[in-house]
Amino acid sequence: MAAIRASFRIASNATRFVAPTVARRAFVTRAAPRRAFSTEAPKAAAPEPPKEAGGSNALLWVGLLAAVGAGGYFYLSSQDGGIAIAVKKPLNYQEVYNTIASMLDAPDYDDGSYGPVLVRLAWHASGTYDKATNTGGSNGATMRFPPEGGHGANAGLSVARDLMEKVKKQFPDISYSDLWTLAGVVAIQEMGGPTIPWRAGRVDALSAEACTPDGRLPDAAQGQDHLRNIFYRMGFNDQEITALAGAHALGRCHTDRSGFDGPWTRSPTMFTNDYYKRLLEEKWVDKKWTGPKQAVDKATGQLMMLPADLALIKDRTFKKFVDLYAKDEQTFFSDFAKVFQKLEELGVPFKPDTPVFEFKRTE
Repeated sequence: MAAIRASFRIASNATRFVAPTVARRAFVTRAAPRRAFSTEAPKAAAPEPPKEAGGSNALLWVGLLAAVGAGGYFYLSSQDGGIAIAVKKPLNYQEVYNTIASMLDAPDYDDGSYGPVLVRLAWHASGTYDKATNTGGSNGATMRFPPEGGHGANAGLSVARDLMEKVKKQFPDISYSDLWTLAGVVAIQEMGGPTIPWRAGRVDALSAEACTPDGRLPDAAQGQDHLRNIFYRMGFNDQEITALAGAHALGRCHTDRSGFDGPWTRSPTMFTNDYYKRLLEEKWVDKKWTGPKQAVDKATGQLMMLPADLALIKDRTFKKFVDLYAKDEQTFFSDFAKVFQKLEELGVPFKPDTPVFEFKRTE
C-alpha cells in the first residue's frame, strides 16, 4: 500500500481584536477611537468519509477533511504512484484589506489620501441597483466597460479603478466586484469610520451587455423629490438616505469631474458626523461664479454644499435625521454601517451560509 503524506495549515476560525486607528485629516489631525472587531471564517460541513477499507482512500479523505475544516491548504503525494493533489489556499481577505490600506496615503492626490475616491467607487458601483428589475448593483463590476465607465456621474473614477488594478494583480482570485466594495470598507474604516460588515461572493460580468443605463445615480443638482425617486428605486427609506449622505464628510468636488468645486467639511479625509453639523451650523449662501449652482459657507467661502445636500435640511422628514446624526455620532456610525453594507449587497445573490467578515484596522 502506498505511503501517503499529508500536510495542512490551520487558520483560526474567529478572532477578536482591538486595534488603534490614526486617520489622516487635511486641516486637523485626530487619533480615531479604538474599536473592537472580529473576523469570522466560514465553517465548512465535513463530508462523511468513505466506509470501504483502503488506506490510501481513507487517508486522502482525512487530509481533505482537515483542509476543508481548517480553511488552509492541503498537499498530498503518493510515493509509488507519482500522484500529487493540491487544494488551493483560500483567499485571505484580511491580507487584501491590509494591502488596500497601505495604498491610501497619497501626498500628491486630493488632501493626501485615495480614501474618499475609493468610497465613491464602491458607492457608484453599487448605486445603480433597480429593485423592480433586479438589475445593476455591485455584482458584475460593470463600470469596467463602456459606456458605464464613461457615464458623467463616474467621471474621475478611473483613478480608483487603476489603483485597484494593482491589488487585483496581487490577488487575482478576487473578483473586481468584491475588490471594489472591499475598498470602500477599507477606506471608511481606515479614515476613522465604523466597522462595516462585508461578504465575498460577487461575480464579475463578462461583457458590456450587463451595463446599466445612464441616469441611475443621484444628480447632485436636484432636490428632495429626485433623491427619493433614486433611493426608493433601490429600496432605501428616508432615514437610510440621510445616513448614506453622511459619506459627504469625505472628499471634495472637482470642476473637471462633476463641475462643482470644494470640500463639504474641513476634515475631508476623516469620517465623522461633521457633515451634518456643517449643514446645520453654517450659514449657506449661493456661490458667485460661472459654474453650476452650489452654496458656500458665508463665513469663509471655503466649504460647499450642493442642492441635494441642502435638500436634507429643507425637507422636514430628512431634517429630523440630520438633527439626530449631528448630535449623536455613535448613532450615525451604527446606522451608516448597516446601510452601507446594504448598499454594497443590493442585488447580490449570496448563499445563506456566506460568512460575514469584520476586518482588523491597520495601525
